[in-house]
Amino acid sequence: MDYLNVFQKNGVFVPFVVLGDPSYEESLKIVKTLIDAGADALELGFAFSDPMADGIAIQECHLRSLQAGANMQANFELLEQIHAYSPKTPIGLLLYANLIHRYGTDNFYKTCADCGVASVLVADLPLIESAPYVASAKKHNIAPVFIAAPHTSQRDLEQITNLTQAYVYVLAHSGVTGALDHLGTDAKGVIAAIKSFKEVPCMLGFGISKPDHAKEAREMGANGVICGSAVARLIKEHLSNPSQMHAKLKDFVQGFKA
Repeated sequence: MDYLNVFQKNGVFVPFVVLGDPSYEESLKIVKTLIDAGADALELGFAFSDPMADGIAIQECHLRSLQAGANMQANFELLEQIHAYSPKTPIGLLLYANLIHRYGTDNFYKTCADCGVASVLVADLPLIESAPYVASAKKHNIAPVFIAAPHTSQRDLEQITNLTQAYVYVLAHSGVTGALDHLGTDAKGVIAAIKSFKEVPCMLGFGISKPDHAKEAREMGANGVICGSAVARLIKEHLSNPSQMHAKLKDFVQGFKA
């Protein structure tokens, strides 16, 4: 569950899925497929009614999961099963602050630790309000992860770099999640600035949809990519044929790994 070994690799691939989409039973099978296909680590979401950082593809994942009865207890039970299946695969969570607040911040991070979670990124948490979350995360030996965007100030980038204990999630573009044809180079300067403060791993996300993007990310100085919307699309396209879905997901991961 440690990121240290992961970032010794020459290019890290991390898929993102929302837990409980399309059901908890199928969700576990999907995550196992991603691990078996070679995912270096996982980024997992908890379904939320107002996922403001997410584009249409991932919003639909949240909706399907909520319609299937998503809840915090079931999320944590699924995390335990995933960790038991592959204890060496780091589990990162990417979720919204209200879910943590309602559950109780310290209770949330303690339960995460009990389930084998390695890192937590709170998508809508401003840096200026992050202290209680960071304190609780560190108390329970969980790495806080922060987002760095093309418009993030140098001062905030330095603070994010100093707070991170796993990696920095660098956005390929401003706005919401969604698969892109062209990544652009907005992130190049962000990654250079972060690494000028401290040598920490940078993962590029938002828009990653094809293996060429992994190569572009490496050229921009990123240590790897996080891919959500393209995975979400594959799940949606093959909801009625799970075996085909798993075959497509396997091919997708292996394409990036290659």
